[in-house]
Amino acid sequence: MDEGTDVAVNRESTDLTAHALADSADGLDALLAAVGRLTEADLAGPSPLAGWTRGHVLSHVAGLGGAMLGQTRAAERGEVVPVYPSREARDAGIEAGAGRSVAEHLAVLGALREDLVRAWPAAGASLWAAPSGYREGPLSGCLLAWWREVRIHSVDALAGTSEEVGYETWDDTLCAHLRDFLAVRLPDGASLADIQGDPRDVVAWLAGRMPAMPLRGELPELGPWPTSGPTR
Repeated sequence: MDEGTDVAVNRESTDLTAHALADSADGLDALLAAVGRLTEADLAGPSPLAGWTRGHVLSHVAGLGGAMLGQTRAAERGEVVPVYPSREARDAGIEAGAGRSVAEHLAVLGALREDLVRAWPAAGASLWAAPSGYREGPLSGCLLAWWREVRIHSVDALAGTSEEVGYETWDDTLCAHLRDFLAVRLPDGASLADIQGDPRDVVAWLAGRMPAMPLRGELPELGPWPTSGPTR
């Protein structure tokens, strides 16, 4: 890679980091506003994720955000730590938080918002290249994971309520990123080019969600989500 190409790649990475910082913050702000208008019955109702209430989804968002916050703090110390101590600890945390009231969910997510604002490095900072415990990759991967999760799970958490949002909340940059990140779920020989439909619906299907409109073409069975730890 020559110097000019290296500079272009670094600029593209910085641009994506800056966008992910801004859009994940906007996504969390929108989720907080929507949750504030939900009822206790809404939280206890089923989400589109099997076995999870909407409260489980919100608890997972908070837990994942806290885990990525921990990755940032570890990177600042020059340490690499696991995202979660274990799958059991991760699952127990979700269960423990699933029954929170609306006010309690707002308090936890609001505190997380403030912590992340203070903890994330600025776009272009060298700390983004520091090693992390997420997928044996750099800290920037933790931000991208948080961005994916807060936007995807906002749809899950609000589905079926008066605050329901759709895939239109996934902007073009996120959709392009999700296509790249999730393409490994396709079996050998399969291509997204063979699947016809709204581009956001194709990405939603690739993310394991129900498309808003039917897709055309043969839909292959998807492989697992590409992650170093458990997720939904």
